[in-house]
Amino acid sequence: MNHNDIAGREVADKLLEQIALDVAALKKQNWNPKLVSIKVGDDNAVDLYVRNQKRNADKVGIEFDERHYPGNISVEELTAAITNLNVDPTVTGIILQRPVPEHLPIKALQETIHPLKDVEGMHPKSIGNIVYGELELAPCTAKASVEILKSTGMKLEGLEACVIGHSEIVGKPIAFLLMAEGATVTVCHHMTREVAVHSRRADVVFVAVGKAGLLTGDMIKPGAVVIDIGINVIEDENGKTKVVGDCDYASCQETAGWITPVPGGVGPVTLSILMKNTVTAALRQQQHYHAHFQRAPLEG
Repeated sequence: MNHNDIAGREVADKLLEQIALDVAALKKQNWNPKLVSIKVGDDNAVDLYVRNQKRNADKVGIEFDERHYPGNISVEELTAAITNLNVDPTVTGIILQRPVPEHLPIKALQETIHPLKDVEGMHPKSIGNIVYGELELAPCTAKASVEILKSTGMKLEGLEACVIGHSEIVGKPIAFLLMAEGATVTVCHHMTREVAVHSRRADVVFVAVGKAGLLTGDMIKPGAVVIDIGINVIEDENGKTKVVGDCDYASCQETAGWITPVPGGVGPVTLSILMKNTVTAALRQQQHYHAHFQRAPLEG
């Protein structure tokens, strides 16, 4: 690992240590965090995600329950399954694994998950809360990216940040999270005329587009932080496939003060944030039930 690489695993392990303590404290109060994974159809990449999620859950003491539904399940059947989990008081978090088969409307299904159990931070209410500075249940990848930036020790107030990519689950939430911390944010996308003009000015560049080699060393200023969120599978000169990010790592690494490698950068931290969100969701439900003096089902 190069001297200016940000080791995602180290950042993640530090987070997991604290999360394990929080889980233990909840269990002492007979409040057991339980995360339910919903997988639809067969996808090897999703199987890998689920295994990694379970491994992290086991590390911190969160119960992890896998539900696997056939790829031809109807919208009504899956909605009913999610609704049942919403009202199950033993379930404190629900994650709908993506991708789902094309006939299933992912956004509508995400909205079916109760906001108090939305550990991915994908419900419109969770996204909307970020605008109002409520950051606890932000989308995992966006939150992980900002957590990595914090690990460098840089002060976020007044920081000049450039976000390349404006997706609902990564780019836009990162921008709102950074603004809530006092950073000045420029968001670039496919209609931005001169991306390099914006990225060269920035103290930190987040790139999440899904295009290998998009960000090059001459597009960043010396000493800048580069947070690479892209995941692309490409073929090398020998015809072997490998996973790379959205930045041209060799040239960016020469110029950047810190840079996240792909793989091994944002990925491990995203998994630990999912566990952190699961604890946050459990705490919120605990408060909800105490406020109503009984452990009653949630009303959607």
